[in-house]
Amino acid sequence: MMKNFKWLLLLSLSFVACNNNDDDSAPAEIPITPGSASFTKYVALGDSFAAGYSDGALFKAGQQNSYVNILAQQFIPAGGAAITQPLMADNIGGLLLGGNVIAGPRLYFNGKAPVTVPGTPTTEVTNHLTGTFNNLGVPGAKSFHLVASGYGNVAGVASGKANPYYARFSSSATATLLGDALAQSPSFFSLFIGGNDVLTYATSGGIGVNQTGNMDPSTYGANDITDPTVFANVFTSLATSLTANGAKGVVANLPYITALPYFTTVPYNPVALTDALAAQLNAGYAQYNGGLQLMVANKLLTAEEAARRTIKFVAGNNAVVIVDSYLTNLTAYGVPSYRQVTKDDLVVLIARTFIGTTVGGDPLKINGVSVPLADQWVLSKDEVKEVQVATDAYNKTIESVAASKGLALADTKTALTQLSTAGVRFGNFHMTSAYVTGGAFSLDGVHPSPRGYAYIANLFVNAINVKYGATLRTVDLSQYQIQYPAVIQ
Repeated sequence: MMKNFKWLLLLSLSFVACNNNDDDSAPAEIPITPGSASFTKYVALGDSFAAGYSDGALFKAGQQNSYVNILAQQFIPAGGAAITQPLMADNIGGLLLGGNVIAGPRLYFNGKAPVTVPGTPTTEVTNHLTGTFNNLGVPGAKSFHLVASGYGNVAGVASGKANPYYARFSSSATATLLGDALAQSPSFFSLFIGGNDVLTYATSGGIGVNQTGNMDPSTYGANDITDPTVFANVFTSLATSLTANGAKGVVANLPYITALPYFTTVPYNPVALTDALAAQLNAGYAQYNGGLQLMVANKLLTAEEAARRTIKFVAGNNAVVIVDSYLTNLTAYGVPSYRQVTKDDLVVLIARTFIGTTVGGDPLKINGVSVPLADQWVLSKDEVKEVQVATDAYNKTIESVAASKGLALADTKTALTQLSTAGVRFGNFHMTSAYVTGGAFSLDGVHPSPRGYAYIANLFVNAINVKYGATLRTVDLSQYQIQYPAVIQ
């Protein structure tokens, strides 16, 4: 018996020894360090993405889940500090100006569709916030707005000359966002700007103007594409000013915004028809199609364009009909610029509740079918190309400036492409850009969800670690929700 006990004791000691050896050989966790960067004073410049805009509004919970705030939290163990943000007054979202609603509440998913949360905004633009703010992300800001004096002047909000979000916290009526950033003497900065320089053109269905060649942004409309040279001059100036006193930073390139669910959710061919309805519609467009052939016979139109413009319906799913200003103008001959959309055109998200409705209740006047859609409902192939050309030019500048100034570069373009194609897998989750269900984007189809913002923060963390030799930690995406509830506690 004693002999067996000795063997058991020896076995027990051997087991303990093995465990101790395993513990000794386990790799030690790498300590969190800033590398060659310093995060003691972090300032962020950007637009709605930096601010944390989500579900069609800016609200407190969204701001707290902004990629800027998430990134700042990862800086703390490496010598950073908690940041200040110009928080909204509620989780309803939206804005008041003199007591009047100028921006509506956020959206939430009621189980069937996105709807507006009940309640009235309580954030009053004229209730000016005091102090300095590390997060200078401003919804709606374009590149040149960051250096525009008066962009935060509350007196200019009603006329559209100033931005209501910046007016709440600008240091003065004549301040610039860049000036407010530099006044804080940042040791580290993030700069993610340029999306709005093409976004409003795209979301408006291209009803703005492509201002390429116009170097005067003071003449631009709200929905115009910024001239690439203007963008280059502004972005270079921003980076030069921010790094002048030795600050390091991270910038981000721009994704193709046409990969956002706002442009990919509504199919080009959502019109389902029977044989009888298709025949009825074809009879209605017979005169239009005949006019095209007459234009070809008179050498006013090529046969190729006539084929592109010919409208034909069949049983099953059909493409919507649009007015396309890029077609040869034949209105002087009584031939309108109609055609059916193709896979190369992008129907905007808000068209999903408009296509198929009737004009004045007349069952024969169906929007998108017998009544062609106006320009704002579709970003045409030609307009898509304009957006991509401008984005490519902006990215060339961003990448060049990042290299010349020694800045980290977060590749959001590749990231969004991956989300819109194969998606991103982590743990047991699969995140894509699919509307509502994909997890990466909020219900407005443009701005990220909390999980999407965490994903962006991780892109920034990885870029910083690579460039500066830092050992910042990424966040666990599964800890961030994909939708906000109707009531946020």
